[in-house]
Amino acid sequence: MSGSNKPALGKMSVRVVLWSFLVFVLAAAGQTSLIVWLPRWLPEANRWYLAVVILIYWLLLAIAFAALIGRQINNRLEQPMRELGEAAGHVAQGDFSVYVAPRHVEGTRQWNSTDQMFADFNTMVAELGSIETMKNDFVSNVSHEIKNPLAIITTHAKALERDAISDDRRKAYAHTIVDASMRLNTLVTNTLKLNKLESQSIVAEAADYDVASQLTDAALALYDLFAIKGIALELDVEDHATVHADPGIVSLIWSNVLGNALKYTEPGGHVKLRQTSTSSGITVEIIDDGCGMSETEAAHIFDKFYQGATAHAAEGNGLGMVMVKRAVDLSHGTITVRSSQGSGTTVTITLPAAAGF
Repeated sequence: MSGSNKPALGKMSVRVVLWSFLVFVLAAAGQTSLIVWLPRWLPEANRWYLAVVILIYWLLLAIAFAALIGRQINNRLEQPMRELGEAAGHVAQGDFSVYVAPRHVEGTRQWNSTDQMFADFNTMVAELGSIETMKNDFVSNVSHEIKNPLAIITTHAKALERDAISDDRRKAYAHTIVDASMRLNTLVTNTLKLNKLESQSIVAEAADYDVASQLTDAALALYDLFAIKGIALELDVEDHATVHADPGIVSLIWSNVLGNALKYTEPGGHVKLRQTSTSSGITVEIIDDGCGMSETEAAHIFDKFYQGATAHAAEGNGLGMVMVKRAVDLSHGTITVRSSQGSGTTVTITLPAAAGF
């Protein structure tokens, strides 16, 4: 139960105690009145009626009190529990459209623990529904991403079974199968990486380390690929810049963003990796003059399996930037993407500087 509801529960308990005390006082006052006034109205010989009247009085009070308590228990406990039980049964059967309406308006004096319980249940069902939708979308997208490479592999493998096929054609088919297999392998690898990142909430291996050196290593690892494609890679980083993060998680950021810059920049283009520092954070900008993105594509860049309508969409699987965003979040950093179609893209990542830097 949420902490915000505790004061309301305290007030309710106080009201119950006060009402119980008031009922007891009124009942005792009624008995006293009977003891005082009935002897004046009854003859001496019939004084024994006084005990009978008092007994009947308390019996009627007990019946009325029991009926009132029974009604309250039914209204406040049994009926809400029945409603909640029926709703839970629907949820157990996979219906996440269930909504149990609270009895009162939140924030008013009438709002009580039952209303809060219903509100928390509705929030839980909404979250479960959202998770179920995301799971279904994820399975659908993964199935779609796997289906295409498998279809390519199957088609070209059958083509290789033909007897009358030239060596050049056979090599081309084999090369296509290898490419599709590598794409499948990348999809599975990235899916596992993303699943690991999404299941993490605490970074256990965070440490102070030199991110400038890590950026240099990441650029050098891809330098040959940039050179083969004819793209100029410019590196502008400080001699030393310390962050407090998990080096393995942060390395995913640089490899994926630099990989995208390589993929979406045409031969003869330029990519610049620039790093600067302040007392509170380390900022890294990766700037390319490639094909860029439209506003619609940029708005979905962190959506799973979204690749936009580019000529290079078939080269990826739409999980790279999702992993980047999750890695930045786990590192307590921020990421922004600025892009316009035909004018390139700038990705800016800021990570918190290590204490004492």
